[in-house]
Formats: sequence, C-alpha cells, structure tokens
Amino acid sequence: MNNNFNKFPKHFLWGGALAANQCEGGYKEGGKGLTTVDLCPAGENRRKVMEGKIDILRPIEGEYYPSHESIDFYHRFREDIALFAEMGFKCLRISIAWSRIFPNGDELEPNEEGLKFYDDMFDEMIKHGIEPVVTICHFDTPIGIIERFGGWKNRIFIDFYLNYCKAIFTRYKDKVKYWMTFNEINNQMDTNNPLFLWTNSGVTLKEGEDPREVLYKVAHNELLASAKAVIKGREINPEFKIGCMVSHVPIYPYSCNPEDIMAAEEAMRERFFFPDVHVRGHYPRYALKEFERKGYDIGMEEGDSEILKKGTVDYIGFSYYMSNAVKAGICNAGEVSVNGSLENSVENPYIKASDWGWPIDPVGLRYTLNNFYNRYELPLFIVENGFGAHDKVEENGEIHDSYRIEYLAKHIEEMEKAVNYDGVELMGYTPWGIIDLVSFTTGEMKKRYGMIYVDRDNEGNGSMKRSCKDSYYWYRDVIKSNGAKLK
Repeated sequence: MNNNFNKFPKHFLWGGALAANQCEGGYKEGGKGLTTVDLCPAGENRRKVMEGKIDILRPIEGEYYPSHESIDFYHRFREDIALFAEMGFKCLRISIAWSRIFPNGDELEPNEEGLKFYDDMFDEMIKHGIEPVVTICHFDTPIGIIERFGGWKNRIFIDFYLNYCKAIFTRYKDKVKYWMTFNEINNQMDTNNPLFLWTNSGVTLKEGEDPREVLYKVAHNELLASAKAVIKGREINPEFKIGCMVSHVPIYPYSCNPEDIMAAEEAMRERFFFPDVHVRGHYPRYALKEFERKGYDIGMEEGDSEILKKGTVDYIGFSYYMSNAVKAGICNAGEVSVNGSLENSVENPYIKASDWGWPIDPVGLRYTLNNFYNRYELPLFIVENGFGAHDKVEENGEIHDSYRIEYLAKHIEEMEKAVNYDGVELMGYTPWGIIDLVSFTTGEMKKRYGMIYVDRDNEGNGSMKRSCKDSYYWYRDVIKSNGAKLK
C-alpha cells in the first residue's frame, strides 16, 4: 500500500492569494498613481463607474473608495506575512500594483520608492520561507495611460506593459520565480457585462461600437503583450516560470440532449479562447471562423503570429469557484451576472448555491483540472478558490466558519483525486483571499473569504485588527499534513 496516496507532491505549493488593489491601500503613498479600481466607489455608483455610465478619471469628492485604504496591507504586510508563515505557507500569490512602479504608466524610468516597497515585501516573505507568486497586472491599469490612450484597445499599451515587465523582471530576478501575466484575462469575454472590459483593460465602449470586436482587439494586444513578456522574462532569467491566469467556470450541458451537448461545447469556447492562444501560440480555428463571419479586424500585424508562437506560457494558473449549466433554446438576454452565467444558463438541480447565488460544485474542480490537463498537458496551478460568506464574531472574539472549512475540504479532496487518480500535474493551491479583502465587484467587506478576519466594515469603519478564524487553524493542519488531514 502506498502511504503517500492521500498526499500531494513533496514540493506542493500550499499558500494563499490576494491582490494589491484589494488589500494594499496607501493609494497615494510612495509615489503611486491612480488605477482603474481607485475610481470605483462603494455603493450604487460602483457598477456605474465600472460600466462606463459615470465617466470619471478622478475620485469624486464625498464618495467612499474602499481601495484607497483597503485592509492597509501596505503598512501591515509584515504582520500579515507573519500570520501566513504561522500557517506554514510555502507560497503567497500577490500582485504588483503597476502604478506603484510607473505612476502614470508611460514613464521611462520606474519609481524607486515603489520598487523598494516590493523589495521589502519579497524579503519578508523569503525570510519566512514563503515563495512569491506574482501576478503582473491584476485589475489595476494606470489611469494616466487610459486617459491619454484609451485603454488596451490601443496597441501602444503593449510597449507600456513590456517596459513595466522589464523593470520588475530585472529588479526581482533573484527573488521571484513564478509569474502570471494578467489576472483572469478571460473575464472580459462576457461582453454583456461591460464592467469587465473596464476592470480588465481600462476600456469603456462607445456608441455604435461592436463589443465583441472591441474585445478581440483588446485580447490581441494583451495576448501579444503576454507573449512578449514571456520572451523578455526568459532572457532576463531562464529559470523564471511564467504562466497565464484565467477564470474558469466549466459549463455542463443541462441534459444528454445532443442540442444541449452542443450548446455546452460552443459555450466552452468562451472559457478556452485565451488559454488556447497562451498555450498553443496561435488562434483556434473556431475564433478565426468567428472573425471571418463577423468581418472583425483584430489588429493583426506582420510578425505577430511569430511572437505568439514564441511566447507561450510555462503553466496555467486559474481560479475556480463554481460551474454553470446551459440548455439549448433558453435565452436570458439582458440579465447581467458576475457568476459566469451565460444567456442560455439554467440552474443545476444537483448542486447547492452560496448566499451570493454562486453554485457550489467541488467535483467541478476535478473536472476542470482534467479538462485543462487533457487539453494542454501543462502544469496547473489553482491560484484562486474560496468561499465568500457573512462571518460572525462571537462575544469571546472567536469566528466559527465551519462552512468555509467544509467548502475548502471538499475541493481539496477533489484535487487529490485529480492528482493521484487522474494523473494531473498540479503545482499548488492558493485559496482566495487568505485574509479578508475588499470585494472586487461590490467593494464590500461583508462578503468575506479570508481565514484571517479583518475588523473593517462596508463603510470603512473598524480597527483593522486581525483575528484568526477556525479555518486558519484547520488550514495550518492541512498544510502540515500535506493535504492528508482534512477533518
């Protein structure tokens, strides 16, 4: 009998995930410039800004902006990293705020104070034996270049991004091994929800523009930028491992009706388009046929194909929270959702949902791991997975989040099956957000994902005190046992 069967590989990267725009704060400190999220207030105007219904390029007096202070990781990172170290973290997935390095996005020389901040952060992580896993651009494109050049639909952004990559690759070449080029780059495939083009790419749609054609122009520029970053990174340090990062919500057919099967097959192209190019180095035929049918000009220039081919990624990082199901002949057009639903989505009767209406489907994670690995045969890295919920602080200060433990344990069980039974090559697991963070979509604190509680409410009130939830101690045991102790 193999006693290691229920465990993960020896050097498995257990850790947690967070993002600069949702945790750092310090939005004006250290020479930092404005980014997209810095213009997104709390409350009803947040979605309006994200969707371009309120066109602003500066914060509005009297509005509360959660990102401006967030959970103050900018000043508290040493305290927080110490808590992560006590959990036994092997890695921490973080992002670098582009506008800390290049405040307006187009400077020729990087901001030394911003570079020094991340030097200090990485040094603190390394001191505790924690491997940095860095997302280069995580929903925080500098406003300076958006204002002047209109976001990622402008090809000049490739140059700005590459200059940024060169600066951080060079500065941190001996401190960071694992990189990802863009966070959840494929969110913006949902053109029915314009907030994603803004948060992903700093783009708002103009009257008369075809959202789909704009998306593909943006996609081409970002895919080129990613490929060039991979090429440049390998030149600077051949030991770098540079991956992509996609959001993956697998889509099931509602039934074995062949029409439902094909509906799911076509819908999954929305999920695979970006990784198809990231990994294979060329556009898939189904996309080329769409460009042809619709007459889309995506901005392809001479030499672009060679760059895409040369700059393929080393691994696939992805987020997994839920699954969806689709049924042929159903149309929910006009309904806007952030849970991965499509126009022909239907409720899956076999799974439950969270308080926010997100389906809970642990088996879907195993299915996703197999889907990705069978399609691409590259190492995989689960860099987001978690459970957002209302957490109650008891009178004695304890936080009993058994629901979060149950959610994560069931997903880890499916990961183990994918690794030991299915043969999937899995690098690591970093649940989102390991400490309570500001919600990306709503700007709220009440939807808590963390294993560490932060005393902060939706209006920005609270002491910022950190408290460990039950899940903190549970996850510490999971890591110590290399995934064997889940109960």
